[in-house]
Amino acid sequence: MAELRLAKLLAERGVASRREAEALIEEGHITVNGAIVYAPGTKVDPESDTVRVEGRALPPAPKKVYYLLYKPRGTITSRKDPEGRKGVLELVGDIEVRVEPVGRLDINTEGALLLTNDGELAHKLTHPSGLIPKRYLVKVWKAPSEKTLERLRNGVHLEDGRTSPCKVRILELTKSGNAWLEVTVTEGRNRLVRRMLQFVGHPVSKLRRESFATISVRGMERGDVRALTGEELGRLRDLAEGRRPEKAGKRAKGKGHAIAKPKARRGRKKKPLDRSRRRLK
Repeated sequence: MAELRLAKLLAERGVASRREAEALIEEGHITVNGAIVYAPGTKVDPESDTVRVEGRALPPAPKKVYYLLYKPRGTITSRKDPEGRKGVLELVGDIEVRVEPVGRLDINTEGALLLTNDGELAHKLTHPSGLIPKRYLVKVWKAPSEKTLERLRNGVHLEDGRTSPCKVRILELTKSGNAWLEVTVTEGRNRLVRRMLQFVGHPVSKLRRESFATISVRGMERGDVRALTGEELGRLRDLAEGRRPEKAGKRAKGKGHAIAKPKARRGRKKKPLDRSRRRLK
């Protein structure tokens, strides 16, 4: 087996999140082959090196699991909160292994949140270079003009830089003159959709992430959690490897799948039909 960073190995074995594992190492709680290690980036071989956590043997590698949670508004995605607010992981206590959220949703946003113990896949899905699509339904104050929508599509200048091109369209106008929008972004910046719309003068009153990396909460209720299907997991892996969203999960037929044409029967050739002699009815 290839060598891994020590912090990554601890996270994969369910000891702690990647960040928490780094803290455990730096505080001297981890030994490798009997010696305390303080550098999270230390490389170890899980098959030949003996890693212990406060004297205890490292847990065996758990099976990889993948879930979708419909995060309710008013919950946070962090495992620990100094203010004591309710976390999303309290909603999934019956999952048999330790999982972590893939990315974040702020406390006032509800919707699709992936949970997994597959750290490598989670990293690829949240890395800025992945351009993973995240689709939102947004209720805003007053309906934006087509000119404003075009500004959003092309990118606007926020305090932390210009936003990448996105997709946005009006879905519905309310009786009070407000609007529901559909917004799809490929960035993971903090509170990005809220800040974009605030910038162009249309503050958000309601925000729901309908899908993350094409995996949708359609048909789910707030607080529901379900395992991903094999087809959904295939789409995630394709997206993580750079496949375009519209092609993710789809496999082209190989060359060996062509249908053979039937062979022509040998025998006496028929004379061509003399169309001039056909009888008209």
